[in-house]
Amino acid sequence: MISVLPMAFHPKLQGFQTDSVIAQLPPTVQVYVVGGAVRDPLMGRTSSDRDWVVVGATVDNMLAAGFTPVGADFPVFLHPVSKEEYALARTERKSGHGYKGFTFHADPSVTLEEDLARRDFTVNAMAMSATGALVDPFNGVQDLQNKLMRHVSSAFTEDPLRVLRLARFLARFLDFSVAEETMALCGELRNSGELKHLVAERVYAELHKGMGEEKPSRMLKLIGKLNAWGELAPSCQVPFSGFDKPEYDRLNGLRNAEDRWVYSLGFFLNPAQIKSLAKAWRLPRDTEDLAVVASISHAFAQQAHFDAAATGQFFNRVDVFRKPARLQQVNRLIQHLLGDSPLSQCVDHAVAEVEQGHYKAFLGDKIANAQAGEPVAQVAVKARQAWVNALHSRFF
Repeated sequence: MISVLPMAFHPKLQGFQTDSVIAQLPPTVQVYVVGGAVRDPLMGRTSSDRDWVVVGATVDNMLAAGFTPVGADFPVFLHPVSKEEYALARTERKSGHGYKGFTFHADPSVTLEEDLARRDFTVNAMAMSATGALVDPFNGVQDLQNKLMRHVSSAFTEDPLRVLRLARFLARFLDFSVAEETMALCGELRNSGELKHLVAERVYAELHKGMGEEKPSRMLKLIGKLNAWGELAPSCQVPFSGFDKPEYDRLNGLRNAEDRWVYSLGFFLNPAQIKSLAKAWRLPRDTEDLAVVASISHAFAQQAHFDAAATGQFFNRVDVFRKPARLQQVNRLIQHLLGDSPLSQCVDHAVAEVEQGHYKAFLGDKIANAQAGEPVAQVAVKARQAWVNALHSRFF
């Protein structure tokens, strides 16, 4: 039986206006807001978008009301004015591997509760009517109050993407924990091999969303606790570990998802491992390049002694002379991890010299005043090292 709570349950649930488009649907059709647009107001949070479920309608009903079909796999429609998505209530049945391995059934006989039953977590399996009445068949409100992420049913194990969604929600809802039985189902999913069937783009997309949440280290720790990294990147021999180290928690203080990616990859993996993972997950090339520079820079920063020759080799390897801004971004992350140091100050100064044209002027002067007949390339190499020597002597 569906549990319906009155609008007064929470002042944030004020229902919604039935506009002229929805009014053209048959009177027997019911429209509900579902998912995060219900969950977030109950938590006192603002929801950025709304998802809708339409119960009792046919495809022809939706088209006649002016909706535009957009769903390739199941009936989803765009509202002609708001452009929000309205999906016909549906059920689904596992028919193959991965998150796409489902067959769907959508017709006017599918009830709201049947549609909500296919969702991942109880806190996402709630709906709200136009009057503000809350429909909560799986006790999502109770789990919200207990700050608990709990699966709706044992069908949770049919969709491997739900492991990543759970990890991402933990990165957003910092005081939530995972129900023991839900963790057990995540373990079953990991052991089933289903995670290996997730396409690379979807793995990256979910992880990237998590990197943009308030505390992405919680996402990484959950995946590590499940020992699922190898399943998510089966072609890579990458040692994912150390998620409980204080250094990993520091990524939460970084300002954007790209910095967090670079920090997570560059400071804990070597360049070959980064390239392997970037290929497996099809990471953006800029992120891969920055992570490789971070890995090289971090390894160099761990050295006990810096001489001018090694510093020159480091600058050449990270290509500071052509791409100074890239090293500057990485240097900021190293300062976040290790604090300020003579090396970080040296890098800051080198970047400034290159960006302001001082290095180029220095190089040009050396070439112009070189001995007649001396190869320009040889002069340039000597000049570059002389510039590095002078810079190095200021900070070491």
